[in-house]
Amino acid sequence: MKTQHQASISAYKADGFIGKYQRLVKDVVIPYQYSVLCDQAPDTEKSHVISNFINAGKALRGDQIPEDGFYGMVFQDSDAAKWIEAAAYSLSLFPDEKLEKTVDELIDIIAAAQDEDGYLNTYYTIKDRDKRFTNLQEGHELYCSGHMMEAACAYYEATGKDKLLQVMLKNMEHIYRYFITEKHDGYPGHPEVELALLKLYRLSGNPHSLELAEHFINIRGVDPHFYEKEKAGRDWSVWNNDPTDTDYLQASAPVREQKDAVGHAVRAVYLYTAMADLAASTDDKELSAACRRLWESITRRRMYLTGGIGSTVIGEAFTVDYDLPNDTAYAETCAAIALIFFGSRMLENEVDGEYGDICERAFYNAVLAGMQLDGKRFFYVNPLEVIPGISGAAQTHKHDLPVRPKWYACACCPPNVARLVSSFGKYAYGENEDTAFCHLFAAGEVSLENGMKFTCETNYPYDFEILYRIEKGGNLALRIPGFSKTWQIDLNGRKLSQTDVTPKKGYVYLSVSDGDTVRLTLDGTPRFQYASSKVPELTGKTAVCRGPLVYCFEGVDNQDDILSLSLRKGGALNISDGQSALPEGTVTITADALRTQTTDDADLYTDKAPVTNSCQAVAVPYYTWGNRGENQMRVWMDYQ
Repeated sequence: MKTQHQASISAYKADGFIGKYQRLVKDVVIPYQYSVLCDQAPDTEKSHVISNFINAGKALRGDQIPEDGFYGMVFQDSDAAKWIEAAAYSLSLFPDEKLEKTVDELIDIIAAAQDEDGYLNTYYTIKDRDKRFTNLQEGHELYCSGHMMEAACAYYEATGKDKLLQVMLKNMEHIYRYFITEKHDGYPGHPEVELALLKLYRLSGNPHSLELAEHFINIRGVDPHFYEKEKAGRDWSVWNNDPTDTDYLQASAPVREQKDAVGHAVRAVYLYTAMADLAASTDDKELSAACRRLWESITRRRMYLTGGIGSTVIGEAFTVDYDLPNDTAYAETCAAIALIFFGSRMLENEVDGEYGDICERAFYNAVLAGMQLDGKRFFYVNPLEVIPGISGAAQTHKHDLPVRPKWYACACCPPNVARLVSSFGKYAYGENEDTAFCHLFAAGEVSLENGMKFTCETNYPYDFEILYRIEKGGNLALRIPGFSKTWQIDLNGRKLSQTDVTPKKGYVYLSVSDGDTVRLTLDGTPRFQYASSKVPELTGKTAVCRGPLVYCFEGVDNQDDILSLSLRKGGALNISDGQSALPEGTVTITADALRTQTTDDADLYTDKAPVTNSCQAVAVPYYTWGNRGENQMRVWMDYQ
């Protein structure tokens, strides 16, 4: 059974670095994204999401709708769901009557778009009522339901209002009837509803929700040819996807037999999240072992240094072990978010610092890089090397953009970032009957259901002292990050010896009383990182990190040319004062480097040996790149 569980959404009131991001989401991101959903944002990709729901309601009432009554992707509804979820988390942190009223009005519109039998999907209600649940491979109906279930749970927890929750319980019963009572074959082409059903079960206690989640997980891959049979039974398609590519669909084998992370990265890791959640909830050892194999497949052989996953644009997918190209990386923002979901659920099976390490790595690098510092532009793809003129231009690099767009036709990532940032406390803290687990470090106030209360004071990830002031005591479990080779804990000003606090699987456990102070000091020394020799792209290269942050080199700091730069082997890494164009408090790093002189020779190739000069190279946190105009960027540098 679960070793610990996530804190509630209202447990954490943020301050510091995370608090600034949560206020950015409240003040800028949520209003901006709502204007996009309403098609009111200037010079921005059309969304039409709210109009789709309005038109679906009209269609159900028999009212006339415009000829283009539905616009967008078949999964367009999910953008509204993720926006509501982000707004719910924000409301739990920052009560706002105006925002709550806006959400209530949107929920009224969504409720009016629900059919009498509980079905809810604007695409099929407006365009293809007779095609419901006939294309599970591509149709995304269950995916959209899953995101709306998550939104319903979050909004109920934040406000106590249950209108959307009742809508989604009715929708769940409709799905239950179709797949369980009426015994129709099939499972979601895009996993997501599985993890949402488990959330719905925990909140509502409705056993049908748990049974349905178990059904979709257990039946997956039992018949690897299901989607082929489904396609043979219809004469239409959304994208004409290949139903025989069972790896892409995570359907090559039953989930308990799967060994490697394959296929579409977001779909895969949403599935693994649900598997880990179910394993912890039901004490399913076989399912838990499968999750561990898949976790190791990702994090030990198929993950970028930044925590990004999915190395190819073809299918937005995992490929094979150690295939991690920098300049054609996909590393979708949503995939990094899904990896955090997976790691958080794995912590419920086993409290092991490895999971927190990866969650932290993915959040501070691959997730935060997905949003511009002003909260108004977003990356879908997160490469580790960008060269203007090639990136976003060459046919092989079209997906790797040098600047963040305002929005996307497929806009899954922007609201996903908003909901994760606003719910950060759920992933930072966990609890059981008598223990508070500090998985991630973030300044703020924490109040847990087990009665423990404390505040955390820190400027992490730029400062490496974390102070906890205990208001209501119990047991405190602190993760010691893998990057910190040295660390120190002080209890009420008294230095504890390493024998007093020997870590257990990356966590130190302390008994704390009311009024105690606990200070954790970590190692913030900048460091070089090296890749396994099995990664062909990274032979002879190094990267720079500090704490959880991966650093990169941008042209704007380095004479507009990083291609001629290499880092000096054994050279120094020094913390610098930062760049004026980056947010206050951002720490940059200078590195001893060599710059190859350009020659006047016009030949593409030459027999003249290059000449190098010593210089200093400036590195900035990866999540800040692309905020100062279009320029070159690299994470992995040659070193000599």
